[in-house]
Amino acid sequence: MFSKYLPHRLMKIVTSFLQNYGISRIGTFALFFAVGLGLTLVISACSPNNTSNSAATQTATQGVVVRIGYQKAATILNALKNRGSLAQTLTAAGASVTWTEFPAGPPMLEAMNVGSIDFGYTGESPPIFAQVAGTPLLYVAYDPWSPKAEAIIVPKDSPIKSVAELKGKKVAFAKGSNTNYLVVKAIEAAGLNYSDIQPAHLTPADARAAFEGGNVDAWAIWDPYLAAVEHDLDVRILTDATNLAPNRGYYLARQEFVNSHPDLLKTLLDEISKIDKWAADSPEEVAKFLEPELGIKAAALEIAEKRRQYGVLPLTDEVITQQQKIADTFHKIKLVPKQIQVKEIVWNGNKS
Repeated sequence: MFSKYLPHRLMKIVTSFLQNYGISRIGTFALFFAVGLGLTLVISACSPNNTSNSAATQTATQGVVVRIGYQKAATILNALKNRGSLAQTLTAAGASVTWTEFPAGPPMLEAMNVGSIDFGYTGESPPIFAQVAGTPLLYVAYDPWSPKAEAIIVPKDSPIKSVAELKGKKVAFAKGSNTNYLVVKAIEAAGLNYSDIQPAHLTPADARAAFEGGNVDAWAIWDPYLAAVEHDLDVRILTDATNLAPNRGYYLARQEFVNSHPDLLKTLLDEISKIDKWAADSPEEVAKFLEPELGIKAAALEIAEKRRQYGVLPLTDEVITQQQKIADTFHKIKLVPKQIQVKEIVWNGNKS
């Protein structure tokens, strides 16, 4: 009987009162049950477990360190790091953030593979190589970037006038990068095979030195390094990625981090979206901010910012299909040893 949970004296008084008015003992117990149930619901509703979801969330994130990998050339994450807004938001949730710089996407995802970072941003090719290698990652969002933001260039006085003339030539690019795919598709469109060129796998800094020194014939590179070399040197674009590669960027997270801290991931994406909107509206400010960070003149950076697109978007079927085409292409020419299914590692949490 629920009545035993009420104070004995109160129960006695109420019972006497109700019986004086002809209410039976059974009716008394029924009333006590109703009153007791109501009190239970009120107490439950007022309990810390139900009124303090934010406190419970903070407990779940207390002491969690969100480890982010970034490239200085990645505008949004670089800005997010330096503006400090993410650190403040995570501190309020009882968490914190650390940042590790990488020269390109592939080594960043290698770090994710060994559990050194939880989150990062790369071009379209690195996550394909990482998935083939068994890296436990998930695509969590993408940005549209721009086909105009990457290109294959040669010195202005080079005798090479078309992509077809790269046959037998040495072409510099970062292996597994977005420009790796651009080179593959550009060579294919020119009627050549990938084996017809001499790939020189170099990071952006090393590739520029080789390009300036005449040690490579062409260079496939992305913004803002592309804008910088256009600004500083006399170069000629053989082709950009228009009609060849979508040149999207992807936000990627370690599977264990996503599974353990989905709320922190959503917080992170929300903060990225805020910075993204600021950058889209403020190309001049972004250029001035990045100039000392990258050692690239603001005028060149402004060119890069104005020709790119912005957005922190959930992956669509069309985007996944295009990413699958890239994976299939790499497998076809034996750049990767096995086929993969991109859709198997796409997070759907940001569609809600």
